[in-house]
Amino acid sequence: PAQFVPRQVSDLDLPEEVQQRAVELLEAGKREAVHSGKNPVGLAAAAIYAAGRLTNVEVTQHDVADVADVSAVTIRDRYTELLDAYEQSA
Repeated sequence: PAQFVPRQVSDLDLPEEVQQRAVELLEAGKREAVHSGKNPVGLAAAAIYAAGRLTNVEVTQHDVADVADVSAVTIRDRYTELLDAYEQSA
């Protein structure tokens, strides 16, 4: 999933800080096996949305979903899973 982050962040015109945090979230998700059987593009999109929230950068689920070509529901589902994994690994 991490390979999809730079392009999506660029397409959304978000700061580097969001990209770095998204990769951290994905790494935590991998450690907690959240990624298993999940769409990698959807996971990347959810990580970007979560990273935006954590870094106080305004980005909507809808905007991220459009760029990633996934549903907002996918982002919501993966978002909570990634945040839970991130908190557990912290």
